[in-house]
Amino acid sequence: MIRLQINRLSSVQDALDLLQTAIGVEFGTLPPYLYALYSIRPGTNPQAADRVKSVALQEMIHMCLASNILNALGGAPLLKPPTYPGPLPGDIGPNGTPLTVHLFPLSLDAMKQAMAIEQPEDPPDFPVQEMLAAVAATGPRAMTIGQFYEALDHYLSTLPASAWSPNRNQVTDSQFFPGQLFAINGYPDAHKAIQAIVSEGEGADNSPLDFQGEIAHYYRFGEIYHNKILTKADNPEGYTWGPQPLGVDYSTVYPAICDPGTYDFSKEPQPVQAAQNACNAAFTEMVDLLQSALNGNSGALGQAVSAMFKLRTTAMNAFTVPLACSSRVAGPAFLYQPTKH
Repeated sequence: MIRLQINRLSSVQDALDLLQTAIGVEFGTLPPYLYALYSIRPGTNPQAADRVKSVALQEMIHMCLASNILNALGGAPLLKPPTYPGPLPGDIGPNGTPLTVHLFPLSLDAMKQAMAIEQPEDPPDFPVQEMLAAVAATGPRAMTIGQFYEALDHYLSTLPASAWSPNRNQVTDSQFFPGQLFAINGYPDAHKAIQAIVSEGEGADNSPLDFQGEIAHYYRFGEIYHNKILTKADNPEGYTWGPQPLGVDYSTVYPAICDPGTYDFSKEPQPVQAAQNACNAAFTEMVDLLQSALNGNSGALGQAVSAMFKLRTTAMNAFTVPLACSSRVAGPAFLYQPTKH
């Protein structure tokens, strides 16, 4: 369960700081989700791949919406790529202890971690409740992502109209994700965005479904973990895992190492080093273009989308290049390496 240490908001700057943390959290989930996604061999595990991909895309949307709110309040989004293993931004984790996030190929560990990231405050009493009991411990000042956004939403509702700058550096669906991105021109738009972010991650109104009637992120990962399709049931919770299996087959996943950022590639053959260098270059290009787009350069967004496809291509190639010492492979380390001037 993501939990954030947060003080009472008393100024616009407090809200800007909180939004910057939110942007960091949304962006920081992308590499672990993409590592799991790209580790799936083409043509295998279609149900799992579809679920992980859909969550990753929505995290991108959430990052853009949080950036739109920040821009509308006069701020400037800043993307700070985390390193893995490591914490997500904002003192996140149970009992105020940061949750250490790893890059795992598609596996039970990857899905357990993803559920720990997305878990709502009071999940229904499905079997996953017991599975994550150790992760779900709470501290006296800890907050879930839902509570985090609730505090932000409450403060934003108190701001006068003069605090908002309509149409300032907004990323809209004319540029990316048709029908899902929209401009933030005042509190009603910000409230709509926050509701979408929370419901798509945790579900809405104590349900595993979001406001659009789609299964929320936590439960999509739960389906993969349990290898069962979440199904309506005649029980107090209204749902059960299964009985229909999802069809996950971990034996077909690329035999990838975990946390390639900690691996010494200097002793690996040139093809392995070249694959990693290509991944890092593509990731760096994507981050730089997204940074430009989120700060008002609308022309950079299309280029950022192209860079995302390049990252996918280089990542999937890296998963096919065997390491010298074994039959294992290494996916992208998602290392940001800006050009030195």
